[in-house]
Amino acid sequence: MSELTEWAYPLAESLLAEPLPRRWQHSLGVAERARTVALILGDDAELLEAAAVLHDIGYSPDLAKTGFHPLDGARYLRDVAQADERVVNLVAHHSCSWMEAEARGLRDDLEGEFPRESAHLNDALCYCDMNTTPDGTPTNPVDRVNEIAGRYGPDSLIGMFIRRAEPEILACTSRVLERVSAAKLQPM
Repeated sequence: MSELTEWAYPLAESLLAEPLPRRWQHSLGVAERARTVALILGDDAELLEAAAVLHDIGYSPDLAKTGFHPLDGARYLRDVAQADERVVNLVAHHSCSWMEAEARGLRDDLEGEFPRESAHLNDALCYCDMNTTPDGTPTNPVDRVNEIAGRYGPDSLIGMFIRRAEPEILACTSRVLERVSAAKLQPM
């Protein structure tokens, strides 16, 4: 583990494991998916893994201020934890969060406070999140989107957001898998 991941895991565990054990298992699973795509990230592999394990800390009852977990988590990482700026930005923008922010009237806040990281990193974090069940096991993005829509209800803000985001979630997954496939074909 790098210094960044050695810092990220205990922080995420301290915020999620006790109050939200299922969310903690999901976060561990997302970090595990991050390790599976490390070969396409080079020096950013550990950055992605740290963001993956931290991506849902905004659900922690201690951090939830706006009710929009990407923003709450990113603000905590920036203002309290003094986290690496790139980790903060990835958490803020994970899994098409701008679409949910827009539905909540928070898009200007999100985009004004947190610049987006490179598309390949945002794609990779979306891939990891949307290919992991709430219990942390591997899944596929179609089943994950259906699970989210079913859990929250199709007419809820989250249900409508996730259906709106579904084409981009599928596109992110496709781009990541194409990059992984191409990397595996490269001679060593």
